[in-house]
Amino acid sequence: MLVYVLFCLSLVLLLAGGDWLVKGAVGVAERFNISPLIIGLTIVAIGTSLPKLATGVMAARHNKGSVALGNVVGSSLFNTAAIMGVTAFITGDVAVGQHIIGFDMWGMLAATLFLIALPVFKLNIGRTGGILLTGTYLAYLVATAII
Repeated sequence: MLVYVLFCLSLVLLLAGGDWLVKGAVGVAERFNISPLIIGLTIVAIGTSLPKLATGVMAARHNKGSVALGNVVGSSLFNTAAIMGVTAFITGDVAVGQHIIGFDMWGMLAATLFLIALPVFKLNIGRTGGILLTGTYLAYLVATAII
């Protein structure tokens, strides 16, 4: 019984935390006159991805790289399909700006193709690949801020 109570309580806290995160991110964007897209790509994206990062690091430390990769692929699919799908279903409309189609989608496509190439060519992501991927993300953030 306690498990169910804790589960329900954690769902309520998760919803409250998500609401707090969105309101805080919007407040930061408005206060510093920063694009909501940049806030979403940094504060919100990093904040919501830290648990996935912790899971990936722990999986890799236990030689379970496939769990780390599955975590990335599964959460990306869920974020793209389920979150956008449910949001569009509930609100009836999700505006997609030209910037997203002209720039952001290409970045997402490149990252996806990179991940597809890993098992095809039987490659692992070592330290060099990790630095390359992290650098690519930082370069993407800089390019997004400039454009």
